[in-house]
Order: sequence, then C-alpha cells, then structure tokens
Amino acid sequence: MIGIMEPDPEYRRTLDMDLPPGQAAFLWGPRKTGKSTYLRQAYPDALAFDLLDSDVRMPLERRPAVLREWIAAAKPDPAQPVILDEVQKVPDVLDEVHWLIEHRKLGFILCGSSARKLRRGHANLLGGRAWRFELFPLVTPEVPGFDIDRALRHGLIPAHYKTSRPDRALRSFVNDYLEQEIAAEALARNLGAFARFLELAGITNGQLVNYAKMASDVGVDAKSIRTYFEILEDTLLGRFLQPLPAKPGSRKNLVATPKFFFCDPGIARQLRGSNFREARHAEGHLFETFLANEIFAYLAYHDLRPGLHFYRTHSGAEVDFVLGNGALAIEATLDDHVRAEDLRGLNDFLERYPDARALVVSFEPRARILEKNGRMIEVLPWREFCTRWWAGEWLRGGAPAASAGN
Repeated sequence: MIGIMEPDPEYRRTLDMDLPPGQAAFLWGPRKTGKSTYLRQAYPDALAFDLLDSDVRMPLERRPAVLREWIAAAKPDPAQPVILDEVQKVPDVLDEVHWLIEHRKLGFILCGSSARKLRRGHANLLGGRAWRFELFPLVTPEVPGFDIDRALRHGLIPAHYKTSRPDRALRSFVNDYLEQEIAAEALARNLGAFARFLELAGITNGQLVNYAKMASDVGVDAKSIRTYFEILEDTLLGRFLQPLPAKPGSRKNLVATPKFFFCDPGIARQLRGSNFREARHAEGHLFETFLANEIFAYLAYHDLRPGLHFYRTHSGAEVDFVLGNGALAIEATLDDHVRAEDLRGLNDFLERYPDARALVVSFEPRARILEKNGRMIEVLPWREFCTRWWAGEWLRGGAPAASAGN
C-alpha cells in the first residue's frame, strides 16, 4: 500500500529515532514486534510504501526506478522521511534509494525483519549513510499495568501479550517464521533440520551453547549449527551473550562459551514445548530471558555500549549479567526470599571484583540489603529493578566504570 500512515496509540514505544531531515535509517526488528505501528506513531504524515503489498512490490521488482516516479508524483514533505516497509523483499530498490538520497536529498526509513537477504545478495546498504535502529518486543515502561506472569506465559510480542490464546498465536508465529522468513528467503537449505534445531535452541535458551552436541542431536555438522544461530541473529529472533573474559594476570578459569537468548520468553516457551500452565518455579529460564531483553533493549534504545556479559567459572559459579568490566553484577531469581548463602555466583564474583555493585532481581515484595563477609548485595523486587533500570540509575553518564578489584 502507498499512502499516509495513520497512528495507533495502543502502546507508546520507548524507541526514539529522532532523525534530522534528509537522514536515512534502517529499522530492524523481529516479525510482529510492531515496527509498522511504531512508524505510524512516530511519522504519521510520512509517505509510506509497503513491500508486502504485491501491487507495490511487483512493479518495483520489474523496474526499481518506478520508485522515483511514485515519489515525484506524491511530492512528499522533505522534512519527513519516506518509509519503505519490508525492504528486504526487493533488495534492488536500495540503489534507487541511494540515488534519491544523493540527488533529491530525501530521508528514508527502511524497515524490515532481516538484513541477511540484503547482505547475501550484495544489496546496496547505502555505504554507511544510514543509521541503524532496532525495535524489540514490548518492554515494561511501554505496557500499562504490566503483568509479569502474562509476559512469561504469552511473551511480549504485542499481539501475543494481549491475546486470550497465546498457545495458538505462538504456534502460528513459529510456523509463519519457518515458512515466510526462512523457507521463502531460502535462508536454510534443510528446513527439517532447522526446525529440529529451533526446538533444541528453545530447550537450551539461556544456557551455554554446545555446538557439537546440538549438531549430533540435529543430524548436521557443527558448521551448520553455527549458521543456524547466525540466521536467528540476522532475523533478530535472538542474540548471543558472551562470557566475561578473565582479567589479565588473574586465574583463567572462566568459561569461554557464549549463551544464546531468544528475543522473547513466549517464543522460547513455544519452541521448548513448555506447558502454558507450568508453575512459576519452573520458569526461571523465561524470567532470565525477560530480564535479558529489558537490559538489551535499554542499551540499544539509548545507544550505549558498556559491554554486557555473564560470569561463569569452570566450577559452575555463575552471575547472569555483568556490565562494564565487572562494575555491575545482576542475578535473576524467581525466589521470593533470597538468602546470602544461596548466592554462590555473586559471592564468588565479589571475591574477584570487590568494588562491584551486586544486585539480585527477585520476586521479593520489597528491597533490602544482604551483607556477607563485609560485602553488600542489593535484593530488589523485579518491578523496582525495571523502573530504576529504565530511569538509567545504573548507567547515568554512560557505561559503568571498570572495577578496580583483583
């Protein structure tokens, strides 16, 4: 469809693209996260082209230069960007976008769910002229009356969060993803093996990635498993979290294997085949996924790169998230009564990084401080942590400073 976008005020998204006139940008995000809705809200008067619409896509596939003619006829406001939705459907149109940026000084927002097809086809990615933005599933400040149980069971894709049938919605999402994103774009040659991989990736979500074991279970080689994870990253379905590297001169007994998190707890639940009536105590991996994406989203929306890792020793002491070079450590737990003696990972971490700030994000009803061996650990209710996280309390002034500990 070609036309003017109309706003939908249901969720007011936190992302602020804040583009100057004439600036080009890519907006990427997983399917159904609300990219088109966001653009309707942010740019209600923009001229928009939806490349899912065959009446738009097919003429551009035959002759990409028709985009110039449509824009010339529409006479768009030069202060507003021109929006191309699902731009990966017609990679060759980016040459025309490049020409229009250079010769007509127009700004563009190029929106889609995957840059993989563009890169594989050597499409024109505008030579660094376009800024890059990403839209995540919903985060806590965007949802009035945020319900954590609903978020863990339904996930935070907007349509999934509010549906009364999350099982059906999530099953359709996974099937559509396989058919439309993977098969249609020929991203994986063996769709059956990729489907088996997805199930295993859901089961091991938030755990150390074992390429060799997954390859054996799926029936492909380890190189294929790495390619499958690249597809998940490129289609924004998830991302790796790298381990904290050992400090120079310290004991080098930290793991070097990454973890992989799906972008949404509902998707992870569907892929692992979890029961929707599963008790909360069995949902620790989903809570960690929820918290990971709150952290990832804040850093992306504020263009911060403090370095985000997890901490794990070969003996199994672990901290879920570490910012900076050990300045802030965050542990996620479903417990509603946290005891210092249960925090083996944080205690081990604080021995190496005694100047770090340590937090436990929990289901306790109110904040409190635990002290052990002269060190303090802050225990926060999950809602309070999210409020303070999105207020920027722990990242004011940029990235946390590196710890001076040994």
